[in-house]
Amino acid sequence: MSDRKFWVFTIFLFSGIIVGSLLGELAATVPGLAWLAYGKSFGLTEPFLLDLNILQLSFGMTFQLNIAGIIGIIIALVLYKIVK
Repeated sequence: MSDRKFWVFTIFLFSGIIVGSLLGELAATVPGLAWLAYGKSFGLTEPFLLDLNILQLSFGMTFQLNIAGIIGIIIALVLYKIVK
């Protein structure tokens, strides 16, 4: 995969995740579309703290994925195949 194709793929993938998740959160208030907001979050809920006395570092990451985000990923992959 060339460098340009990698970046185009990455932009399509992240755009699909973000747009899909946003639409899922908006659909949570609509009675017929509330199932799109169903999802799970996983990761480090409490940040890992490294205290070096003069420096404190905290590490943490949480992923939140819902049904609409998964649909957004699939649509982004299909669009990437068409554009590619």
